[in-house]
Amino acid sequence: MNIFRLTGDLSHLAAIIILLLKIWKSRSCAGISGKSQILFALVFTTRYLDLLTAFISFYNSIMKVIYIACAYATVYLIYVKFKATYDGNHDTFRVEFLVVPVGGLAFLVNHDFSPLEILWTFSIYLESVAILPQLFMISKTGEAETITTHYLFFLGLYRALYLINWIWRFYFEGFFDMIAIVAGVVQTILYCDFFYLYVTKVLKGKKLSLPA
Repeated sequence: MNIFRLTGDLSHLAAIIILLLKIWKSRSCAGISGKSQILFALVFTTRYLDLLTAFISFYNSIMKVIYIACAYATVYLIYVKFKATYDGNHDTFRVEFLVVPVGGLAFLVNHDFSPLEILWTFSIYLESVAILPQLFMISKTGEAETITTHYLFFLGLYRALYLINWIWRFYFEGFFDMIAIVAGVVQTILYCDFFYLYVTKVLKGKKLSLPA
């Protein structure tokens, strides 16, 4: 495992922990898109079904279990534990416009036409757009809490580091996965505007807002 993948995994884990702590400590999920969190839970569920069929390494298995457990814990906190604080009026992105096309694309463009491979491909495509309900929610409310922007920053950083990881693996291992790379590029592009605002506003102590 190279340093870019390791730091990418740690950035991803940091994002998840930041979000969970934010919700738990404030006893509120205000400003958090429950729809994005459901999509991420779906991403991890469909991607890590290989936990039941193959063992790669202890690290690999532990990280997969952590991602799945944290994803469902977040969904539980939003829709059950702190349901009264969930802002459903602003979390209105039509997720079917993401899930249905992504599902169709996974059937058409994949490495192998088998159930596990199609579900893995579906998860890769879906992850690239799963943050859209959260960004849409921020654009509707006009701003985001600082802790929420930290969560988004580390989530975007994770994907950017994974892109570098794919480049590293291509040059040093001869490994090339077009599906993962294209999806990673799409996801990173979606974060570009946010990264700019994060650096120019949040790091200077200002609140972040996205143009409506």
